[in-house]
Amino acid sequence: MRVEYAVEFSIKSISPERAKTGCLVLGVHAGGALTRAAQLADRAARGALRAALAQGDLSGKAGSTLLLRGVAGLAAERVLLVGLGDENELGESAYRDALRAAANALKELGARDALLYLAETKPAGRDPAWSVRQAVLAVSEAFYRFDQLKTQKKALPPALAAVTLAQSAGPVTRAAQGALAEAAAVAQGAELARTLGNLPPNICTPSYLADEAKKLARRFKLAVEVLERRDMEKLGMGALLAVTRGSHQPPKLIVLRYHGAARTKKPVVLVGKGITFDTGGISLKPAGEMDEMKFDMSGASSVLGALAALAAMKAPVNAIALVPTCENMPGGGASRPGDVVTTLSGQTVEILNTDAEGRLILCDALTYAERFQPEVVIDVATLTGACVVALGHVATGLFANDQRLADEIRAAGEESWDRVWQMPLWDDYQEQLRSNFADMANIGGRPAGSVTAACFLSRFAKKMRWAHLDIAGTAWKGGREKGSTARPVPLLVRFVLRHARVK
Repeated sequence: MRVEYAVEFSIKSISPERAKTGCLVLGVHAGGALTRAAQLADRAARGALRAALAQGDLSGKAGSTLLLRGVAGLAAERVLLVGLGDENELGESAYRDALRAAANALKELGARDALLYLAETKPAGRDPAWSVRQAVLAVSEAFYRFDQLKTQKKALPPALAAVTLAQSAGPVTRAAQGALAEAAAVAQGAELARTLGNLPPNICTPSYLADEAKKLARRFKLAVEVLERRDMEKLGMGALLAVTRGSHQPPKLIVLRYHGAARTKKPVVLVGKGITFDTGGISLKPAGEMDEMKFDMSGASSVLGALAALAAMKAPVNAIALVPTCENMPGGGASRPGDVVTTLSGQTVEILNTDAEGRLILCDALTYAERFQPEVVIDVATLTGACVVALGHVATGLFANDQRLADEIRAAGEESWDRVWQMPLWDDYQEQLRSNFADMANIGGRPAGSVTAACFLSRFAKKMRWAHLDIAGTAWKGGREKGSTARPVPLLVRFVLRHARVK
């Protein structure tokens, strides 16, 4: 399934009073303080903006909005004033609130194009490129829709076709242009990941993911290989095969390669957990909210989205998306608690809980990743509920066997505002994985569940610089806003680009 991207982004320098556009988006701080662009527009409108603010209809709180139509003296059809909060305390969260509010307001209008002057405002300590990236991603996310499976679609205003990130003075820098190109590609990759995550599990099966990888390969001229069950059996991927035994859907191991640098340059390998539906297997999950287990392939969708973004921007890097994908279902052929399996690495695992299946498919994929002689390996997985308990839905859990790599990922998370929090990976926790009947157990008990899961994976990554991202709390939202967040696509792309510069 190919995602179409309705909004076209551009960036240019233009004074707001002369701008002919469907909507002029201007920032206002608390107390009615106008940003530079808003001051220029107000001067041309002979104080009409300040007069509107004086009526008290806009508080200036971050995310508040006020729409004005047909303002005399301005060429724009509409003016959307957006609150930015306190001018001296503009932080990243407030800035992103303002961007989301502006995008949501634009979504309800009939404007075909808009000039967004918010991107020339930036939080303290951030450069203009950061603001540009956040603006593009905020608008793209707001205009994302998943309604292709509905027969009765909600009538919407004419779609916004173009958004210009405008600056009121000075030439557009190369850094800003580069940030726009990167963000537009990341937005495409995020929309792909979001849609794959939102698809129901009867459509988005392992075979469907494999077909999508092949479509990406044709679109971007990538190399693709899909290993089938017989290939896994021949290789000896006993852990991955144990998870899929109860399902009628055939498992797949997807290898998608992007070459944007010299062939001699070692690749970054991104491994994405692709459980397209997780019942827990014989260790069956409770029924409540089990439908959300369609999101258990969010690691897979995020690494495919990241690779698509890198290919779209023609990034000068080599990267591989490695996706082990299958279903975890109960049945007469399903694995049982107490089974012992032999992994691709030759190590044996006692399966004490079949709902700890993500680490079983990932451990064989990590061993398989060694053959690519990677520069670094990052696995991405909705792995543990324990990580949600520890970090909630704000930060992704980060584990790594190399501190320099962990620092790079943390820095990329701060730059993309797709943040992580590093958790311990100490040998002290390994004892919890002790088994009387195999080299290790696949669970370590309730204490430090996300840590022992990462410790399990670390046993299969000793030959590589490796990091693990537990996205169980950040990959999707529940409740009324149920849906994929496409995290950590922005983080992964920023890391790969940043890592290439560092190297």
